[in-house]
Amino acid sequence: MSVGSAGENCGLYNNQNHSLNSFDRYLFDVLKSQPTMEKETFHIASSADIKNGRITDVYFERALKVLKNEDLDKSVKAEVRVVDLPFEWAVLAGIEEVLRLFDGINVNIICMEEGTIFHREEPVLTIEGKYSEFGIFETALLGLLSQASGISTKAARCKKLAGEKLLISFGARRMHPAIAPMIERVAFIGGCDGVAAVKSAELIGERPTGTMPHAFIIIVGDEERAFQLFHKYMPNSIPRIALIDTFGDEKFTSLKAASTLGKNLYGVRLDTPSSRRGDMAKIVEEVRWELDLRGFEHVKIIVSGGVDEKDIVELNRWVDGYGVGTSISNAPVINFSLDIVEVEGVPLAKKGKKSGAKRVFRCLNCFKTETLPEKQKPKRCECGGEKESLSKLLLKEGRILSDLPTPQNIRKRVLRQLGKVEIETYSVGR
Repeated sequence: MSVGSAGENCGLYNNQNHSLNSFDRYLFDVLKSQPTMEKETFHIASSADIKNGRITDVYFERALKVLKNEDLDKSVKAEVRVVDLPFEWAVLAGIEEVLRLFDGINVNIICMEEGTIFHREEPVLTIEGKYSEFGIFETALLGLLSQASGISTKAARCKKLAGEKLLISFGARRMHPAIAPMIERVAFIGGCDGVAAVKSAELIGERPTGTMPHAFIIIVGDEERAFQLFHKYMPNSIPRIALIDTFGDEKFTSLKAASTLGKNLYGVRLDTPSSRRGDMAKIVEEVRWELDLRGFEHVKIIVSGGVDEKDIVELNRWVDGYGVGTSISNAPVINFSLDIVEVEGVPLAKKGKKSGAKRVFRCLNCFKTETLPEKQKPKRCECGGEKESLSKLLLKEGRILSDLPTPQNIRKRVLRQLGKVEIETYSVGR
């Protein structure tokens, strides 16, 4: 069932007259008629649940019921923005899912494109239409943007610090598996070079990236034989990256892996537990020294296990790549809020909010942004550069206006912008 038909059947988006009691009965009957499994296997919402407005805070349902019965529904404009950010800047993500959510619903959406870097107080999205058309979806709308933008922002920060070094998302195992593909998609568009989970890679059209687990080496019982068996059975397209911290010292095991696989060895991975880690920078430096001394300069060093921004800064001199898990997948959410700023064409907002619809402009030269009233045109930037509007009409009267960009193209947009921003403070993992 489409969102529009569900809304019409529920009496939220049309002019049917139901008393409160009959409305309650009608809503109950419609929701009961929705196809459901006898017993859900996992505690998650289905796409139909989200599209039918089932994932909503109950006070939106109650407000819509009263507005409908009193014939008080009005055309409004509402903005999504954030007052405070956990970092200096953030990367907007989740836009594709938002557009899918409102596809078929009679509203307009003007917003920044997915992958745009933004700052506090900048409206990233404006939705226009009858309040009854979208009010019940506020919970889902904010949820789609808040978590995705937090993860993409963290991935972008890690990529900014890692530079040309490899950055792989290892965080699927830290989150509910139902949302792992979403998490790794936005980690990828934020800057990660690859993702580990099979379904996540399938979603973004990439090949999953990984090495070998400790369990494999433990079951084989010998590190050298494990490296040989991995090489024997994996296709040539899979890089040979040996996990070198299962039983022995990282230095000696890396040399064992290099001697065993020779030129076939792409790299070694250190996932040393914190209880045995000591000075990780010293360990990595020593491994690099010993490999180079014996002619294994081609062997790359990958580090994983509790890696965060500060670790990347400290290890980047010797390390060729990072597997980053929890610090990306469990990134702080962006606390977006949705606020009405205009009612029936008249600027109106609650206290503490600036009324009236707005647009955000960015200087093409110095990257500075400016937020202006909707109909005000920007002046040339003080640096002399021209300004472009970041606010674009992406959905009109429930119709997505153009093909949505691929994750690869969104990621390219993010990487281009990273050269224009800085990171002032680092977060610490481990």
